[in-house]
Amino acid sequence: MIYESPAYQSLTPTDQEAPQRVQRLRDLGLGESPDPEFDEFAQKLAQITRAPYAMVNFISEDRQFFAGLYTAPAGRASATPEVAAAGQPGRVMSRDHGYCPHVVVRRKALVLDDVCDYPRFAGNPVVDEIGIRSYLGAPLIDHTGMALGTICVVDTEPRPWGRQGLETIKSLAAELTERINQRSRR
Repeated sequence: MIYESPAYQSLTPTDQEAPQRVQRLRDLGLGESPDPEFDEFAQKLAQITRAPYAMVNFISEDRQFFAGLYTAPAGRASATPEVAAAGQPGRVMSRDHGYCPHVVVRRKALVLDDVCDYPRFAGNPVVDEIGIRSYLGAPLIDHTGMALGTICVVDTEPRPWGRQGLETIKSLAAELTERINQRSRR
């Protein structure tokens, strides 16, 4: 007997705040174009956590936009988030791919030492298509209480992020959130 594997079914949670988030991001001028400050912050994330990939991610109703993106130099890791046709890392990803939409809806940090240990997350397309095996992310909640997006790091190997990783990502999210709040007050 031949079995066909079931098509991927999105387990991405419903996001009731998406329309308000999109408006807030527009008001702040975020989430539509790369930002050198966020690219630098993503590089800092990668250095501190020693992860090959790091992102500052703003989430809309149907997509994620990496306004800040760091990818390891060639040879350090083999996969990149959403490789574009030109072979360069892409900055846009479907909302149904990855783990950041879960972080935004939960409004809490998420630690996945090995995504394959969690049935809900193991079937995500980034596992098979991109090779992601571990994830560490935290929400960016601004002074209005809106979860704008996330900061995250990923690896193609399982990683024991531990309590230290969790505290680090939360602290760095707070730091970037304060920078975003300062921008909104200008």
